[in-house]
Amino acid sequence: MATLEERIAQWEQMAREAPDDMAFFSLGSAYREAERFEDADRAFAKAIEMNDGMSRAYQLRGQVLIKLGREEEAGDLLTTGYKVAAERGDVMPQRAIGSMLEKLGKPLPEVQSAEERKAEVESDDTVLDRRTGQPQQRLPDPPMRGPVGKFIYDHFGQETWRTWIGQGTKVINELRLDFSNPQHQDVYEQYMLEWLQVTREEVDEYAKQAEQE
Repeated sequence: MATLEERIAQWEQMAREAPDDMAFFSLGSAYREAERFEDADRAFAKAIEMNDGMSRAYQLRGQVLIKLGREEEAGDLLTTGYKVAAERGDVMPQRAIGSMLEKLGKPLPEVQSAEERKAEVESDDTVLDRRTGQPQQRLPDPPMRGPVGKFIYDHFGQETWRTWIGQGTKVINELRLDFSNPQHQDVYEQYMLEWLQVTREEVDEYAKQAEQE
């Protein structure tokens, strides 16, 4: 696996050569892990500027702003992020943002629950896509085996998945991934989940809940 400094260099290169919301979000995440909080703030801000529906970018930028002592700014940002997460059904980011707002002494915005929003728009052929927050045509089948494939099938539509295939090709080429190498497969999955704004923890929790039903 690449070291943290190697990952920072990779994402800095991608942000220069193929700048998009994913590149800046991943770069911000790497800067945050390295405790380069000023750099992380700028990267997350750029990601949100390019895609104002990235709920995890709001969550992580809010954490960074708190680290920098900019709590009033964090409160305003997290209030917006809470609404974005609720609109897209991003349960774990919404929960994390809500916890930070409470610690900052900020009220939680009134929002429609994810269950209510999904009930309004979903059908056998339609899914409330988590990346766009809009209804999309459902995938015909899970795009891969296992819990990750099932999670994607239940939460993302065909348009978003087609967009990821193009983005994933860029990741493969930029990072020179070889799918015969299991570590490279893990790297690809990591970046896919980051682009979809999903954590492995969320996938595992969803799979566990499904087993209990």
